[in-house]
Amino acid sequence: MSVEPRTRIELVRAPRGWRRARGLFVRMGAFALVELQKLRHDNTELFTRLVQPALWLLIFGQTFSRLRVIDTGDVSYLAFLAPGIIAQSAMFISIFYGIQIIWDRDAGILAKLMVTPAPASALVTGKAFAAGIRSVVQVIGVVALAYLLRAGLTVNPLRILGAMGVVVLGSAFFACLSMMLAGLVRHRDRMMGIGQAITMPLFFASNALYPVDVMPGWLRWLSAVNPLSYEVNALRGLLIGTPTNGFLDVAVLIVAAVAGIAVASSLMRRLVH
Repeated sequence: MSVEPRTRIELVRAPRGWRRARGLFVRMGAFALVELQKLRHDNTELFTRLVQPALWLLIFGQTFSRLRVIDTGDVSYLAFLAPGIIAQSAMFISIFYGIQIIWDRDAGILAKLMVTPAPASALVTGKAFAAGIRSVVQVIGVVALAYLLRAGLTVNPLRILGAMGVVVLGSAFFACLSMMLAGLVRHRDRMMGIGQAITMPLFFASNALYPVDVMPGWLRWLSAVNPLSYEVNALRGLLIGTPTNGFLDVAVLIVAAVAGIAVASSLMRRLVH
């Protein structure tokens, strides 16, 4: 009579503390890398997206610099405008990320990602910061064009790197805002319409084109609650040396990005079902 050996079962505990946090950051980086690798299939996108900010600077910026109808103090209007155009073009890249995640849902990719051990927050964070890294190209392109136009932007590499960090934070928030809306509307056509409907109000209700001092009272209130205004403030402080509360601006962007990640993550499973 033979006796079968007992099968030894070993329990593997889920990682905790630093190991858990490290695993989460690795997953975030993996999702961000996947998003950035999509550019290999259409690497002309980065250059075509520079056309719109270039037109804003070359046509709108130079024209209003000669008209001198907007008082920007000791700073030329072209230099005043350049940080606003950087923030605007980065927002335009990020605000349609919701459409991309709906495409992933329709292709069955999102459902596969949601059943992996990675939490929804890792997916959202990876996509959000991938949008920010894409937007860094806008900083480089607009700053280079501003140099050619002799707008008077800084040449300090540390300040330019700081501006890139600010753009990453701002783009992360607007990408999360787009994914939040995608989780609510769940359809590409609706998402396209909503994205187009909110981009220009966000842009014009900020201080990207004109100082807060020249705004009517109701528009000042909208500008004060618009994260784009804080992004523009931080960029102006870094690129043209405008006096601003940089710590407040960056803190608002960080809080907005974290809140956007939390809300978009909670809506992600609704998008799949």
